[in-house]
Amino acid sequence: MDKISKAAKETRAEAIHPGYGFLSENHKFVEKCIQNDIVFIGPPAKAIKEMGDKITSRQIMVKSGVPVTPGLTRGSHSLPEMQDKADEIGYPVLIKATAGGGGKGIRIVNTSDELPEAWESASREAKNAFGNGEVYLEKFFTRARHIEFQVLADNFGKTIHLLERECSIQRRHQKIIEETPSPAVGPSLRKEMGKAAVAAAKAAGYTNAGTVEFLLDDQGCYYFLEMNTRLQVEHPVTEMITGIDLVRQQIEIAAGNPLALDQADISARGHAIECRIYAEDPENNFFPSPGTISFYKEPTGPGIRNDCGVYSGCTVPVEYDPILSKLTAHGETRDQAIAKMIKALKSYIVLGVRTPIDFLLDLLASSPFEKGDVFTNFIDTHFSHWKPGEKNRDLACLAFIVDELSRSEKQTRGRETRTHSPTPFQTLGNWKL
Repeated sequence: MDKISKAAKETRAEAIHPGYGFLSENHKFVEKCIQNDIVFIGPPAKAIKEMGDKITSRQIMVKSGVPVTPGLTRGSHSLPEMQDKADEIGYPVLIKATAGGGGKGIRIVNTSDELPEAWESASREAKNAFGNGEVYLEKFFTRARHIEFQVLADNFGKTIHLLERECSIQRRHQKIIEETPSPAVGPSLRKEMGKAAVAAAKAAGYTNAGTVEFLLDDQGCYYFLEMNTRLQVEHPVTEMITGIDLVRQQIEIAAGNPLALDQADISARGHAIECRIYAEDPENNFFPSPGTISFYKEPTGPGIRNDCGVYSGCTVPVEYDPILSKLTAHGETRDQAIAKMIKALKSYIVLGVRTPIDFLLDLLASSPFEKGDVFTNFIDTHFSHWKPGEKNRDLACLAFIVDELSRSEKQTRGRETRTHSPTPFQTLGNWKL
């Protein structure tokens, strides 16, 4: 915080945009910006602090009439209290950290016997990740969807939503595929949930861009989960269907300008899907795969957007979240968006570290996903024992042999002189590894 504030003053920057990293939801950083007469492009410190604590945010939502998931409305380290509440609402339940996010400090508990160990391990992980080991308990819905609404709020009392995002495809309680519109949300439900999202933002005294997250059960009932007080990783899908630059809106609001948009101005054009490309091994429970990227080639084309920060020769460290890029595809329909995404993934090449690209291809092509029948434990239900296909291995071996033979023949005839041997990418064209 001190280094960034110092850099801002030295460069005479008037404002700081925190991205969606560590400082984007740190209320102390907002206060430091104010102390240094620097505009923080985001919500007020109070909103970040209150919405960053899941218990406080639940209490605010209850008071404002927004439905919340059944469970405890205050943090507690008392195991007997948690056991009593779990017995009351019924298993399965979730043990969750009151602070932080990103899937840390969360445990699914199916029986009372599992509760003590889950309680201890969740609290320990939360303490290590966020410096706060406080946890609470809420109901876990086995076939629920994760639906979130993007909101914008200016400093003059206007708050609107920019439709919903379907974020149900998750691993380790963290999203890997997001899309909009949701296949499960029709016009009437969208209007109702959007109204609740706006009410939640207003109850929090929120300004700037944020996201209100809900659980939608298989009976069509929705419950407030939490509010992310920042621009989220998956914001490109909203930008692609609405045509609205969310970062520009953040800057305009922070500059003190009123929202030039009304709720009636917001409409969806087509369908967008985002896949998060991580350096991780989907065969090993998506365990991180740090290392050096030896070759990198990203997809391009109409309706394709790739937000990326890596390159050939780049090192993926072990210290942080191993996300490499966010690949987004936009089409006139959901089927077209899926087809574009599959084509883009097939041309995405990342060598040197493991990625879930093959896994994502199989998931997108699966019948349940094509039907839009998704839920938060979709991967555990349909892809728990996933293995990559072996069908192209023999073909790759044959291609390599042919390339070696033809290269030797060319060199023998003297038709080609080289100081360096070409790579397979230069000689074989479109191929798979």
